[in-house]
This record gives sequence, C-alpha cells and structure tokens, in this order.
Amino acid sequence: MTASLLFSTATFRHATVEKVSFIILTQLDLTLTILATSLGFTELNPWMSSLLSTPLQLFLVKLLVPVLIAWLVPGRLLLPAIAFLFFVLGWNIKELLLTLF
Repeated sequence: MTASLLFSTATFRHATVEKVSFIILTQLDLTLTILATSLGFTELNPWMSSLLSTPLQLFLVKLLVPVLIAWLVPGRLLLPAIAFLFFVLGWNIKELLLTLF
C-alpha cells in the first residue's frame, strides 16, 4: 500500500496536466450544478441532489473525492473521465443557454 501511494506521488509530476484538468473540470461541474439549481433546474442525480441541501458536505465531497482520485489514479487513466466531463459540461452549458435565451 505504501509503495503504491509513493508511486502515485511520483507519477503525479508526470501527469500534472491530466490530474489538474480533472480536478478543475469537477469544480466547474459543481459550479454549473449550483447555478442551475439556483435557476430552478432539478438535479437528476439523487445522491448529488441530497448533498445540495448541505453545501459544506457538497463542497467537501466534490473537492476531496476528485483530489483523491487524481492522486491515486495514473494520469492516462483519467483521460476517459476528462472527456466525459467535457461532454457533461458542454451539455449543461447548452441546456442553460437554451433555457435562458
């Protein structure tokens, strides 16, 4: 276990762009979720919907879990998640723009 954590630390430097991108995209997703719910949209994910009532827990979960994932998962394995987050963010922005305009 200790060796794998040290290996994760060593690989963090080699995949900093992927890992930081993953964390930033999850924070953008959180920001869009909060914006959308404040505009009257409904969160479809039941787990996230329950966290929206407690902002501190929501922030901690949406910050600590992605940081932990980025720390432990090799950067190249984050690429599908990064692509999916780009798709989700694009979809959310499209829906917000269509509704607002």
